[in-house]
Amino acid sequence: MQIESIEIENYRVFRKAQLDKLPRLVALVGANGTGKSTLFDVFSFLKDALAFNAGKAVARRGGMRELKSRGQGGPIRIEVKFRESGGRLATYELAIDEVDGRVMVEREVLKFRRGQRGKPWHFVDFSRGRGTAITNEQQYGQAGAEEQRAEYALDEPDVLAIKGLGQFKDFRVVAEFRSLIEHWQISDFHIAEARPSTEEGYAEHLSTRGDNLAQVAQYLYTYHRQRFDAVLEAMKRRVPGVSHIEAKPTEDGRLVLRFQDGSFKDPFIARFVSDGTIKMFAYLVLLHDPKPFPLLAVEEPENQLYPELLPELAEEFRDYARRGGQVFVSTHSPDFLNALQLDEIYCLKKEGGFTTITHASASENLRALVEAGDLPGYLWKQGLFEGLNR
Repeated sequence: MQIESIEIENYRVFRKAQLDKLPRLVALVGANGTGKSTLFDVFSFLKDALAFNAGKAVARRGGMRELKSRGQGGPIRIEVKFRESGGRLATYELAIDEVDGRVMVEREVLKFRRGQRGKPWHFVDFSRGRGTAITNEQQYGQAGAEEQRAEYALDEPDVLAIKGLGQFKDFRVVAEFRSLIEHWQISDFHIAEARPSTEEGYAEHLSTRGDNLAQVAQYLYTYHRQRFDAVLEAMKRRVPGVSHIEAKPTEDGRLVLRFQDGSFKDPFIARFVSDGTIKMFAYLVLLHDPKPFPLLAVEEPENQLYPELLPELAEEFRDYARRGGQVFVSTHSPDFLNALQLDEIYCLKKEGGFTTITHASASENLRALVEAGDLPGYLWKQGLFEGLNR
């Protein structure tokens, strides 16, 4: 599955913003405060609303007063268009508002369009806890097929319909979209949490904060040796001196990451190697996951890394996207940007207190600048690199 467009209304700095024609690797650039982190929070909001309910997702962000765009009426609205596994374009619309002090799902729709002119089938159509769902999804697209619907009621008006219906195999597309949201990853990696030795255990995927790095490294070494060897080879190429990495069990049942420098006889444990070494290893473990997250969002991966490593890191992100994951990255790094393609870059700019998003290719003069390697220079002149030391 791949997200093709996202439309956001009344969500903090996004009074009305849209990203369309999304590729598998998406880079977001803009000055501080333009909403790069807020866009990632939209993903987290959908995940929280699905895991808990819309009311709790809003409460986690300070309530509707803090979440809704300043001075704006109407609900918060998020629209996601995506390609489901059959290749058809589906649209998910979610509108959330507060009524008499209570958060409610004003409208939730999941629909397909039949051809270019056909009336769309609303596979899910709910409002305030009640609605309908199609029960003959398997007949969609067949000549003469007419939609058959059944009514359903949810426990509460702030519960998402896709949460309940997505548990049943009869609602395949609903289940696919639910799974997409449940399994996307918003990375908030903290080097300090990856350094200490951790309890010996089992973990297949790197956590949001990276605190299970040793366990995931051990998992790759034990069950996916080719992936682990690929991580090690990449580390050897990109971090001078590193010749081996292991997750070493201790007598008291903990795991310690040990980095071998070819210049020294004894290895260094994680707490004594540089921030950049730990972070590059964590990114490589994340990006060589045997089962890529369907959506991965990473904020400013350039922090603590040497500038010369960033073009290769950009290629690692692109390779991850080729293997099936869709990647969103925010960056302030000219070195990272120069490794990207024009259609992978989206520019965020705040005007009148609200953010607009434009595709980098919208500029007539930009392609020549990219080919000349001066994309950062253009963005600098546009105020999109405010505060960056070039």
